Amino acid sequence: MSQDRTGAGLGVDRQREDCEALAARNGWQVVETYSDNDVSAYSGKLRKGYRRMLADLDEGRATIVIAWHTDRLHRSPTELEEYINLCEQRGVTTQTVQAGALDLATPGGRLVARMLGNVARHESEHKGERVARARMQKAKAGEWGGGIRPFGWGVPTGETTKKVDRRTGEETEVPVLDMDKGVPEEFAAIDTGHDILLAGGSLNSWVKWLADKGITSTQGNPIGTTEARDILLRPRNAGIAVYKGEEVGRGNWEAAVSEPKHRAVVAILKDPSRRTTPGSEPKWFGSLIYRCGRPGCTAYAYVTQSGGRRYPSYRCQTNHGGGRHAQKLDDYVQDVIVERLSRNDAQDLLLPGPGDVDVAALQAESEAIRRRLTDLAGLFGAGQITMAQFTEGSDTARAQLEGVNKQLGRAATQDPLVPLVGAPDVRKAWDAMELSQQRSVLRELLEVTLLPPRQGRMPDGGYFDYDAIQFRWLRGPEPYYAK
Repeated sequence: MSQDRTGAGLGVDRQREDCEALAARNGWQVVETYSDNDVSAYSGKLRKGYRRMLADLDEGRATIVIAWHTDRLHRSPTELEEYINLCEQRGVTTQTVQAGALDLATPGGRLVARMLGNVARHESEHKGERVARARMQKAKAGEWGGGIRPFGWGVPTGETTKKVDRRTGEETEVPVLDMDKGVPEEFAAIDTGHDILLAGGSLNSWVKWLADKGITSTQGNPIGTTEARDILLRPRNAGIAVYKGEEVGRGNWEAAVSEPKHRAVVAILKDPSRRTTPGSEPKWFGSLIYRCGRPGCTAYAYVTQSGGRRYPSYRCQTNHGGGRHAQKLDDYVQDVIVERLSRNDAQDLLLPGPGDVDVAALQAESEAIRRRLTDLAGLFGAGQITMAQFTEGSDTARAQLEGVNKQLGRAATQDPLVPLVGAPDVRKAWDAMELSQQRSVLRELLEVTLLPPRQGRMPDGGYFDYDAIQFRWLRGPEPYYAK
């Protein structure tokens, strides 16, 4: 049976009863029953019961096959030819409840079997086209296409429906969900995830936030980094409908975040400069951000505790240098940043805001471009334009759409300095930030270069060479150097 919507196997049971009745009328002994429930003969997926039947026939276990209909056996010409060859070699005959006997020992019988197989395949292909068309129409209409409840949507309506467990056949009552309405707690979580990334935070920060709040996936599992990324990348969050990976318009459901906010987060997550290989989050403020200042070296510094040292220290990636007390260096750089952002002219360090972005006009342009893409596909399908014209027009439209999406993303991008500039207590605001956010501020504001330090005791009586730490400010009306 190709589709069992309830999972109860009732259709298969009815087919088996009809086949057993046919065997009884002919006085045949049933030696084995083979069943593939909810697996289409047309899909190409492995049908374990069918393959086991072929193996048993090849070993001579039986000489007659009974099927409810020919299309229960095959909807693939390749499969049919394999079956015909086996039947010829082993003298197997085929009987069906609905289509009668198939005489595969004669050319005429094989012709009939092939014709029935072609008809069945045509019906499957036609059904596939109808299903695909229906899904596309639902997507363009902004309707929910079914499947596992997406994180964020599905509010109980107060009604219930029956659901059958595929494995046990047990029937239970489950609530009917309104997939157009957002779940408040999950909507808030999606919005928080966007805010964390837009403020310079990481996916791991959001994953930890979800775990601390006890928020799980819609199936009750902890949300990991990969799933968290997939959730934030979904166009559905901004009310955008998708069909086969392509955006096709606006959905009818509530949006969890604005489109500019969604575009901005997508731009961050798909930035090729972001680290995509798995690994732990950096534990030190300047790890792989501070630069080595030795002549001719362009490497970054990382923290290690080697060479018999009693404390973690910064060392160049090329393994020369070392000895920069990690905690002292990080504290010093952070003190410099906090002191700079506490000054009266700190406002000058902020980037220009997105006030010049006309979000409404960009969204209208985005919709117009998508309509052009749909129109191009229709013209090509009707044979009114060539493949070359379709490809050229599509490439141009997609390039325009990418530019519009980048501008929409810029409208929601938050400068990581915003929470600090103008804060009543910059030090308190700084200490309240997560490490990933502090590191974003460092990248945006300051370039730190570690020059070769002097040896011995410094003028202040200590051994840390503050003069070997070089700063280059990346923002401000004029270069500013800490002393």
